[in-house]
Amino acid sequence: MANNNNNNLFEQARQAVQRITNGQGNPNQQDQQAAQAAIQSAYNDASTPEEQQELQQLEQQLRQHNQLS
Repeated sequence: MANNNNNNLFEQARQAVQRITNGQGNPNQQDQQAAQAAIQSAYNDASTPEEQQELQQLEQQLRQHNQLS
């Protein structure tokens, strides 16, 4: 059951970053904070190095997008 919740947190983090990086609308500070919070929640539940690496990549994408916008 925890694995199911973990997958949901990962998906939320992915979707939040995708919404911002794909330019859907004009992301504001609140959107960026929500994406960061989703990443952090998923990172807290990450159980493998692969999951942690994927979340680090999402976080990097978010940071890069914030620098460009």
